[in-house]
Amino acid sequence: MWELRSASFWRAIFAEFFATLFYVFFGLGASLRWTPGPLHILQVALAFGLALATLVQAVGHISGAHVNPAVTFAFLVGSQMSLLRAFCYMAAQLLGAVAGAAVLYSVTPPAVRGNLALNTLHPGVSLGQATTVEIFLTLQFVLCIFATYDERRNDRLGSVALAVGFSLTLGHLFGMYYTGAGMNPARSFAPAILTRNFTNHWVYWVGPIIGGGLGSLLYDFLLFPRLKSVSERLSILKGSRPSDSNGQQEGTGEPVELKTQAL
Repeated sequence: MWELRSASFWRAIFAEFFATLFYVFFGLGASLRWTPGPLHILQVALAFGLALATLVQAVGHISGAHVNPAVTFAFLVGSQMSLLRAFCYMAAQLLGAVAGAAVLYSVTPPAVRGNLALNTLHPGVSLGQATTVEIFLTLQFVLCIFATYDERRNDRLGSVALAVGFSLTLGHLFGMYYTGAGMNPARSFAPAILTRNFTNHWVYWVGPIIGGGLGSLLYDFLLFPRLKSVSERLSILKGSRPSDSNGQQEGTGEPVELKTQAL
């Protein structure tokens, strides 16, 4: 429980709340229909992608800029953060998402609000198909995050923030036609709470969580394994206090913080 006495821990929690609030505010805001006609998929995809890229650049070095319970779950599965930190991250993300959606609701004319960009299945898409799509969307997203955040790599070129943002954009360009591209339980949860519409809502939790977990297992145990013993992994999950003088070492329960290399 030493993390609860750490100022950096609480800064990271607030960063997740703050970042998710802005992510939902701008992402959902760009998804509202202000004029008649079809919704511009590219506009929505770019809005979510650029919002996340901006936030990764802004708070990545503070909390890792997860902004997504599925991403946090993926880091937990990979034993890269403690159970306590993961729980607090997810709570902050959900609260931030609801706060962001509430602000958007309050500043948007009633005629435009609609369902506040609630994720819904496209007609004809079954629950099984929708869940599978969400799994694949989140799987590629988490793989990109793990690869670009990996501190073991010395060959990273370009902007980490843009790489993550483009991965999210890719998911939206495909997923919008099937499920509205949830990819983030907090993003799906916020409009569902405000509109009190939880129809098929479980899809937007089960799909991303499974996809995130699979992405973590695939990267950390198969593609680029982290050579940690069971005791080391358990120590991280329990949030054992770091033993070195700087308080910085593998196995501390600290998040994998972003080392941005923007060109």
